[in-house]
Amino acid sequence: MHIHNFSAGPCILPQQVLRGAADAVLDFNGMGLSLIEISHRTAEFEGVMEEARGLVRELLALPDRFEVLFLQGGATLGFYTVPMNFLPDGGKAAYVDTGTWAAGAIKEARLVGTTEVVASSAASNHNHIPKGFSVPQDAAYLHVTTNNTIFGTQYHPYPTADVPLIADMSSDIFSRTFDPEPYSCIYAGAQKNMGPAGTVLYIVDREALGKTGRKLPTYLDLSQHIAKDSMLNTPPVFAVYATLLTLRWMREQGGVTALEARNRAKAELLYAEIDRNPRFQGHAVPEDRSWMNATFTLTEASDAPAFDHAWTEAGISGLTGHRSVGGYRASMYNALPLESVQALVDVMATF
Repeated sequence: MHIHNFSAGPCILPQQVLRGAADAVLDFNGMGLSLIEISHRTAEFEGVMEEARGLVRELLALPDRFEVLFLQGGATLGFYTVPMNFLPDGGKAAYVDTGTWAAGAIKEARLVGTTEVVASSAASNHNHIPKGFSVPQDAAYLHVTTNNTIFGTQYHPYPTADVPLIADMSSDIFSRTFDPEPYSCIYAGAQKNMGPAGTVLYIVDREALGKTGRKLPTYLDLSQHIAKDSMLNTPPVFAVYATLLTLRWMREQGGVTALEARNRAKAELLYAEIDRNPRFQGHAVPEDRSWMNATFTLTEASDAPAFDHAWTEAGISGLTGHRSVGGYRASMYNALPLESVQALVDVMATF
């Protein structure tokens, strides 16, 4: 049976990426050695890192002032790394609280300096994106989480502010086009749209660094990583290589513009069924629904055993919702085909 993988992360990856990564573990580039046993200082792996960084630039059309890094620690370490590098000593940062991961970023930023939550959707269990709020003009930056995997909300359109933007784009980067110009930093764990867990992408405005007035630990200093071409220490070679294969696949698909059209079609198909079918109801308000993570519940909780049996029998995996919302969460990352969404919709319609 074909399995339709709606896992929220680690995510579904293209089959050609999985095959390519598996081949490289056995024999990388005909070297007779595994990818995971060669030195990261070989010309072969340095080429992997350089190509991966270049494809990020190409796919996102990054201005020249941005540096691309593949580091470790996930977005969770990024929650602390960001204010250490961009929040001046004695200054303040503005944050929007749109869910669990945004709250995590706020918690870590408060360890570094003054952190003002300028808007929050907590009172409604994060079922919407806050709007109409003001950002202090003296804020060093506004931090947002562009897509909220647990609650199924997403910025439409991307936020704007009169101060620099910093964004955790872990779960929707490369899923739709955006203008990188207003950002000082974008960071994203690979395990949603880019590759396996183990590496985190940083896109950093080099001109915004070095202005905090504080001394930084070496590993948390993004300038140090830039100076060493993303290889200050031994990088996660497998995760970076699998990410490279995924980036190549994205380009073959027609780039981010083509992926955006596919992702919109998948989301519209599923949300149409949620809205049409009286046995289901969505969690997020319609205008803020995520294209990546559709969250919904049953109208009657007693229907859960029968519905769970139906989607499991149809070869659907990873549909159970997070405990913060309950119900179901269908994660529709780049590599998930439209046919898988149709399979889920068919189950819902029959049910």
